[in-house]
Amino acid sequence: MTVTIIGTGLIGCSLANRLRETGFAQRVIGVDNNEKNLITALQLGWIDSSMVLDEAIKQSNLVIIAIPVDVTRKLLPGILDKLDKQVLMDVGSTKGAICQSVADHKNRGRYVATHPMWGTEKDGPESVVKEAFKGRVAVICEKDKTGADALQLVEDLYTRIGMQLVYMNAEVHDMHAAYVSHISHIASYALSLTVLEKEKEEDAIFELASGGFESTVRLAKSNPAMWVPIFEQNRENVLDVLNEHITQLRKIKSCLEKENFEYLKELIEDANKIKRILK
Repeated sequence: MTVTIIGTGLIGCSLANRLRETGFAQRVIGVDNNEKNLITALQLGWIDSSMVLDEAIKQSNLVIIAIPVDVTRKLLPGILDKLDKQVLMDVGSTKGAICQSVADHKNRGRYVATHPMWGTEKDGPESVVKEAFKGRVAVICEKDKTGADALQLVEDLYTRIGMQLVYMNAEVHDMHAAYVSHISHIASYALSLTVLEKEKEEDAIFELASGGFESTVRLAKSNPAMWVPIFEQNRENVLDVLNEHITQLRKIKSCLEKENFEYLKELIEDANKIKRILK
């Protein structure tokens, strides 16, 4: 199996490594307009070679798009134009706008819309995680619009690297992604901005920051080139969950203002119920 990965950053190279570790791919070709990433990916052995997109497609059985969702949306129709029997998949964190961009494409059946629910705040091929994706969920969207052989290939890929498969339509995916992923990044960015604004002593932040603070703001290190397009494409769902988040913050604020610590205790106990779901 020869696989082309468009985008040799954290996700693309971590996926390339897993595909080779598990024997799913015998050869991995990298495509990227970031020359530095390509060179690093080659030096670290995540990819076997690099080449221009058209030539890479011709030599591949599977093409994986692992780039920001705004660029994915722009490039996807043109890449589908170039396919013959190859399978194309993406790993973007939004699915609605991307799927809509190729809804009527003649080669729609060769495309599998997916979102492996894994990532870190880091980026670049030097940040590859060896056991990436294992034990996590991979969402496959619009499977009814995908050719049976293309779907089977991608299902085999995710199963091989140790992921659990979940199927959703694109709109439902985007709604749930806003709830469990996108809002976490917004909250982290907001907290980071708050601390940077109020705590002017950088040394104090570094010296006093506890593990809880570090874990909460970890996502604030995430690359805006990746996350701004996600927020843009999933704007309505993100606004919905953000409004609810603000409502909950206002409740906590009101408890402190009114010294209503009994109700604050109730709110925290309600929040603790998440332990039944996330153990």
